[in-house]
Parts: sequence; C-alpha cells; structure tokens
Amino acid sequence: MDQFKELQLFVEVAETGSISRAAEAVDLSISAASRYLISLETRLGVQLVRRTTRNLYLTEAGAEFHRRCKPILADLGEAESVIKDATVRPSGVLRVTASLSFCLLHIAPMLPDFTARYPDISVDVVAANRYYDIIENGIDVAVRTKVLEADSNITVRRLASTRRILAAAPSYIDANGSPRFPAELVRHRLLNYGLADNPRELAFQRNGESVVVKIKPLVESNDGQILRAAALDGMGILVQPKYIVYDDLMAGRLVPVLDDWDLPRLTMNLAFQTRSHMPVKVRLFIDALVERFQQNEYERRWTA
Repeated sequence: MDQFKELQLFVEVAETGSISRAAEAVDLSISAASRYLISLETRLGVQLVRRTTRNLYLTEAGAEFHRRCKPILADLGEAESVIKDATVRPSGVLRVTASLSFCLLHIAPMLPDFTARYPDISVDVVAANRYYDIIENGIDVAVRTKVLEADSNITVRRLASTRRILAAAPSYIDANGSPRFPAELVRHRLLNYGLADNPRELAFQRNGESVVVKIKPLVESNDGQILRAAALDGMGILVQPKYIVYDDLMAGRLVPVLDDWDLPRLTMNLAFQTRSHMPVKVRLFIDALVERFQQNEYERRWTA
C-alpha cells in the first residue's frame, strides 16, 4: 500500500466523516479506500475510526493521529508545489488592484520588465480608489493603506511608509504667500482628498506640539491625480502622500508648505489571500514590487 495515499485518505475521512467522499477526494474506489484504511490501522496496530451503520467518527488515537498528520501533508504538498514552480514556466492571469496613483507611478512602470521575464503571466490591473473584497473579486494582490484586514484569510505585508505633505505651485505661493503656521491655512485655498480619515481635519505635530485645523477645501476629490493637476495649475495647496508628488517636488513644479510640521503618515501594504503555498505568479509579482521599492529607496525618499 502507498503510505502517502493512506495518510491522504485518513485525513479526508477525518474531515468529511465519510469514506465515500474521502475516496472521491483522493481518486480511489470505495472498496479500495476501505482497504487503505484497514492497512493503515493494521500497520499502526490501533483503531483510528469507529464505524456504525449510520456514522463514522474518530477514536481518541485517530483524533491525535489526524492532528499530527494534517500539517505533515500540508508541508509535503507545499514542497511538491515549490519544486514544480522551480521547473514549470509560470503562467496564468494575475489580478492586481491599487489606487490610480499607485498604478500609474509604480505598477505600470514595472510591467514591461515583469511581462518580458514572465511572458506567460497575463496581468489584469484594476485601478480603483476603493478596497475590493480580495476573495470575492478574485484579486491576487492588493496595495492598500489598511494596516489590518477583518478577514483572517487575508495576509498583510508591509511595503513602505510615506509622509503626507502640503504642497503648492510656485505661482500660487508667489500670488498668495506661504503659511507659516497651520492655523493660517484657513486663509488659503486647499485641494483635499475626500477619502482620507477625517478629511476635513488636518492633525499637525511638531516637536511634541499638536494642532488640529478644520478645513473647507476649494476642491475635493477621491483621486490624487486630480488634486495634483489642480495644484500644478496653481489652484491651491494640496494635501497628499509624498509619493504622489515626489517627482514634482524634485523638479520644482511644486514646493512644500509647512514642511516642518508632520501629518499622520501612511503605510502602504500588500494584501493577498492566505495560503499554505503562495501561487508562483503571486510570489513573483510581490518579489518584483518589493525589489523595486528597495532598489529605489522609496521609503527613505518619502519620509525625509
């Protein structure tokens, strides 16, 4: 008898409570499954399963054996998958979701190299400023600023942290001046992200001092690119994560405002379905994105 098949069958029997359903799961006939179970009990010298005309249940020894067998089978299955991944060309559809800004700035630029390296992986990018249910919508990887997920079947991995900053075009500063203190923002035109936590309040901190400013934005949007375009046109002072406007700051198209004050920072995380073995297409994409962030030292740039 195949001892591995015996263990597979026993775990299925324990979890389904049925020899027929267990036999189907491991591709055996019912008679063959019964022989496998008897062979296992004979080899161990102990009864694992008690059968009645209507029910099947584990003995105390059977329950303990099941507890020990299940993780062993999971490890064996993962070992097989890892070896297959190393020898089989990765393929399939990879569904990724993130905000429009993140997709434009970080997912789109990495796609040429990623798809060239893995031509059999098709990438479906869902740009959205809302959080899709990962399992229900078949999402493989989501980039989001939520620290915790309500669903225990979702794994969260930290990617990077970024400051939230205020910035404006030089033309706006020339025409309206630059505020020296947070309270002076009430006299300025503000461009604000409407999906932030408490979007009409800005909680500043500096050297242990805290100031909360209530704002009434001139323009409010659910997308950072709209606010960025408005700021570049000199319409007002935007409030955005630094990663969205970093290149504009470096090029002088925007200048920081109240940069010696800190707003609560954002942490970007990767969220994906929890599995004993991560599908190779998911692992490859996560590795490529993490490598991009590390090589470019994005967190250092965005938190300076």
